[in-house]
Amino acid sequence: MSEERVEGIQEVTMDKESFKKAWSKIVKFFKPWYIPTIIATLFAAASVVIMLFGPMQIRDMVNYIFRGAMGEDTHSQVVSIGVLLIVLYGISFVLAFISNYIIAGSIQKAVVQLRRRISQKVNRVPLAYHDKNQIGDTLSRITNDSATVSDTLSFGMVQLISSVIQVVGAIVFMFVEDWRLAITAIVASIIGFVLLMLIMSKSQKHFEAEQKKLADLNSHIEEYYGGHTVIKKNNASEEARAAFGGLNKTLYQSTWKARFFEGVMMPIMFFVGQLGFVAVCIVGGMLVFNGSISFGTIASFMIFIDLFTMPLGNIAECLGFMQRTAAASNRVFDFVEEKELPDESHIENHIETAKGDVEFKDIKFEYVEGKPVIKNFSAKIPAGSKVAIVGPTGAGKTTMVNLLMKFYTPQSGDIMIDGHCIKELKRENVSDLFAMVLQDTWLFEGTVKENLLYNIKLDPDKEKEVLENAVKMAGIDKLIKTLPKGYDTILNESTNVSAGEKQLITIARAMIKNAPLLILDEATSSVDTRTEAKIQKAMDHLMEGNTSFVIAHRLSTIKNADMILVMKEGDIVESGNHEKLLEDGGFYSELYNSQFAS
Repeated sequence: MSEERVEGIQEVTMDKESFKKAWSKIVKFFKPWYIPTIIATLFAAASVVIMLFGPMQIRDMVNYIFRGAMGEDTHSQVVSIGVLLIVLYGISFVLAFISNYIIAGSIQKAVVQLRRRISQKVNRVPLAYHDKNQIGDTLSRITNDSATVSDTLSFGMVQLISSVIQVVGAIVFMFVEDWRLAITAIVASIIGFVLLMLIMSKSQKHFEAEQKKLADLNSHIEEYYGGHTVIKKNNASEEARAAFGGLNKTLYQSTWKARFFEGVMMPIMFFVGQLGFVAVCIVGGMLVFNGSISFGTIASFMIFIDLFTMPLGNIAECLGFMQRTAAASNRVFDFVEEKELPDESHIENHIETAKGDVEFKDIKFEYVEGKPVIKNFSAKIPAGSKVAIVGPTGAGKTTMVNLLMKFYTPQSGDIMIDGHCIKELKRENVSDLFAMVLQDTWLFEGTVKENLLYNIKLDPDKEKEVLENAVKMAGIDKLIKTLPKGYDTILNESTNVSAGEKQLITIARAMIKNAPLLILDEATSSVDTRTEAKIQKAMDHLMEGNTSFVIAHRLSTIKNADMILVMKEGDIVESGNHEKLLEDGGFYSELYNSQFAS
């Protein structure tokens, strides 16, 4: 990642409208769980109301104790109030427990649903989304941002609902107890709360910037480890570290500001609480001396202030969570709301098996409007043909394969398989007709057998025979025998399997799938000459009897192709077999001779 890219990261801010929009999406998403949330809120409200009766009972208890100190026999009254308080607080606890249990369960179900939607979305967004967005940024949305939303919903919302109910209840009970002390306590708290809101209004941009810059750092890390070998070979470690340092510094600047504003909220609320205590003691003392209230009333207000300011602190903390969540949820829901692949539920046509006849009819395709990549592409490929697609970088070779696999839809024209237009077939059906061997081998951490049978269903009685035939034709039967546990050997970073052997495993997988159509994307480009010959032999076995499309960079590997399509700037400029194209002395001849000019 270049230093210009690091310096070019802009501070992202969120205005009030964006904040409201973010939370409106969360609330709308939470709609299926409104009823249990309302029930939980009612239990929480009942718990708070019962708890708020406590200070009034403590007022009477203090008054009885004071009278007892003056010589009256108030022992039984004090004991009775003590037992009543235990019962009240016990009932309050049970109701609060039930409320938290219901709402926590509902929120977790919502979080599970959100993660499910994100997971499904990954498979529904078109390939164009991944072409336009960095992998690290997408992963950050799926992991960090969704985790932030999850944490706030799981913990912050339960706390927020209970705290709001408690604040409202405390205000009501304080006014019932004594309106003068109630006003005193509330005014003292409002002073601190106004200060808190002023700070909050300045802090949101730092929470938003934190999420954005965390995504940029993740993108850099993903790029760094993905290209670690290239960085080492080019002695670019210092540049990579400098780029990481720049990103890390910008993330630090936003994070410490966000954490500072988040952390300063609780000390402010502590100040608010102490200010309330002092104000109530001064005003309450004057009222006691005037005989307007009893000493027990002041004692009850000491508890009321705590019950009032403590949830205010929780609310302030929740507001910090909400700001961070608003920033994260915008990124999550932006991804969830990304344009999806067209719905194909209405498509009923289905090809169970195919001969492999393929036809391109006047295909026109463009990634950006007005800039065509494929122009009026037409070709007929009989079943069982080996078709090579060659041309310089950017000629449209990979685009042709993406169109064939229905990853993209052409602006005009049709692609036919056995006379069926692929527009009238579901993407899953089209994918089932193809096996692919790509330049970059893809193996996951699992056993050799699991990798060979990835998403392939075989008759259990024939599974062993099919496996053994495929690995033998691919030339990896001896390799599997040398592995510690054979087919049950786990493939991971520590497994001693070369790049060429991994490619042969993917070829064996394609053989097992036994699809009528094959796509081979320069599968020998990253191996030595001896391994290349071995892979080429395995691919020859793989292509027997199938319609094969080979994207070729090394033209020496496609001499025996039945048809060579030569592409240049999105058009087929030549077609024919190897000998004919060399005799014509055209663009293919130039490409071929340039590779073997030495």
